[in-house]
Amino acid sequence: MSNADMQTGIREEAARLLAEGRVDAVVGFEEGSLPMRAAPCFVSDPDGADRLVWNAFCSNNLSRYLRGSDRRLGVVAKGCDTRSIVELIKERQVARDSVVVIGVPCRGMADPRLLSDKAGPGRITSVEEAGDDLVISANGGTITVRLDEVLHRSCAVCVRRNPVLSDVLVGEGVPERPGDSFGDVAELSSRDAGDRWEHFSDEMSRCIRCYACRSACPMCYCTRCFVDDTGPRWVGRGTGVGDVLSFHLMRVMHLAGRCVECGACERACPMDIDLAALNRKSCADVERLFGYRAGLSPDAPAPLSAFDPGDPQDFMLEPGQG
Repeated sequence: MSNADMQTGIREEAARLLAEGRVDAVVGFEEGSLPMRAAPCFVSDPDGADRLVWNAFCSNNLSRYLRGSDRRLGVVAKGCDTRSIVELIKERQVARDSVVVIGVPCRGMADPRLLSDKAGPGRITSVEEAGDDLVISANGGTITVRLDEVLHRSCAVCVRRNPVLSDVLVGEGVPERPGDSFGDVAELSSRDAGDRWEHFSDEMSRCIRCYACRSACPMCYCTRCFVDDTGPRWVGRGTGVGDVLSFHLMRVMHLAGRCVECGACERACPMDIDLAALNRKSCADVERLFGYRAGLSPDAPAPLSAFDPGDPQDFMLEPGQG
């Protein structure tokens, strides 16, 4: 099913849910103010459902908007969004009966930076979808590229593209990608310590401590973040590599067993830092040690909030041996 057909289905389902009074509002996407952008929006009446769009730029994780609402919400949710919803329900941040999930299979979202690289110098005026291709209008001409050549990094390695939780499913499921989903982690881990330090030092040297990663992450919901504490001060507030790495490493530890690999942090980063490298290493270790992948099962207990005498301990008691 094309994205145009999916868009029609989303609008119809949103209008129906609102007309029947099943939800007070629907969280979805509308056209952004710039090419290659779709903006999150709230629709609260059936006639407003025509604002909703679905295209290759609906990249935000909309589960971020579900916490703290006193209204019953419908939400347009990709595979990664639904995985976040599963974890938020487990952590009692979202009540299952307060949300209606409009599940949407996803082929991946396009990275505007990669599209700009393909188009070359000049301004992109529009991007049209044609099946598996994107037609870029720029510099008075057009260029056609395949969607799978310009995916966000998180989408390029995603192996769970269909919703794991939905009350309403729009369209048919898309084929999942087979194979080892942590090949990128294995490649980086295979480098020697010096190369890894150089890689992360180079990446983190661009961090400006804007905390956009924290703001975009659906699982970063602490009322007060450790980085904002002044007593004790857990981490320095400078932009030196030590302070920056301390912040990002501690954030990764807080997300261990909770990160659903949606890539929201990385997409929000204005400096294009490879934030997913650290998060996915944590996800790979959790899966290897505990057989757990965040967001896949509403019934599976999170590994760091449940005790099992059979859990491995060697990696804690004998570091380097696990």
